Amino acid sequence: MKKTLLATAIAGAAALAATSASAATVYNQDGTKLDIYGNVQLAYGYVDQLGGDPESELADNGSTFGAKGEHKINDDIVGYFKAEWEYDADESKGGGNGLNDGDQSYVGAKGSFGDARIGSWDQLMDDWIQDPISNNEYFDLTDSSTQIDGDSQTREGNKLQYMSPVMGGLQFAVGSNFEGDGEDENVTDSNQASFFAGAKYTVGGFSIAGVYDNLDQFEATNGSDIGDQYGITGQYTVDALRIAVKAERFAGEEDDTDVDYYGIGARYGYGMGDVYGGYQYVDAEDASTVASENGGDDSFNEFNLGVTYNISSAMYTYIEYAQYDRSGDDGDGAAVGIYYGF
Repeated sequence: MKKTLLATAIAGAAALAATSASAATVYNQDGTKLDIYGNVQLAYGYVDQLGGDPESELADNGSTFGAKGEHKINDDIVGYFKAEWEYDADESKGGGNGLNDGDQSYVGAKGSFGDARIGSWDQLMDDWIQDPISNNEYFDLTDSSTQIDGDSQTREGNKLQYMSPVMGGLQFAVGSNFEGDGEDENVTDSNQASFFAGAKYTVGGFSIAGVYDNLDQFEATNGSDIGDQYGITGQYTVDALRIAVKAERFAGEEDDTDVDYYGIGARYGYGMGDVYGGYQYVDAEDASTVASENGGDDSFNEFNLGVTYNISSAMYTYIEYAQYDRSGDDGDGAAVGIYYGF
């Protein structure tokens, strides 16, 4: 699940700044800086299951440990890196329960020319289109990425991206996800590279962003594309309130496989935490995966609600509820959790 730190989410800060809010600087000399940071996240969730009894668990909810650094190449350019690993905070004792999964990891350079990087991190579609609506602690609304074959390793890894500086409120990004024929997650026996691009315009408290991804790294074994992914999001922030709206589409290559997502979300900082919620209408064509998995139903009304409470500047707790309008109430549930960042 996605995570967000409370105050920075309201301010619309970048994910890197959010995760590094309490980072400890272990070295800073001669233009070279190294920080370490991390978090412990635990949650109890109660979730309905299709064709079975509801399931509950006390589980890790994305605990991470990370390091980031930068050094001055010249008066204009800074080189940097970031590396994160995940671990199971609920069952860390015992073999295999330490730092057991990779998360974001990349290296790049930034300056007046913009920002260029290579490695693994969240999709641009995720950062600019989906997160403003529903970037919660335990439950999220669904999105077009759930219609793509392959896990987040395939969608987020092996990327190259250039992001421009902000020029008169306008910023753009272009990049590619490359899957070579030697990659285990490659779905064919040939080299494949996607193309994605986005643009964002910000003026005052208002911003609008659009993103397109041709998903060519997911080319089917018969040589055809699985489709395209695109969306547009607008958001407005005033004082401690942020409101965002979204239109997003997974445009399937095959007939009757398109899925549209229309959402609205809001988050308000009440002083000791946040109150937030989102609603989304999902319109799925008959032959799409989301329709076929739900008895042919082709429209769904999703919503989630949550509230956080700050225990301290580094620690907070929360409660969330979500409903997805799926067959057998599949995925509906509630959760309560705690976060400690360092």
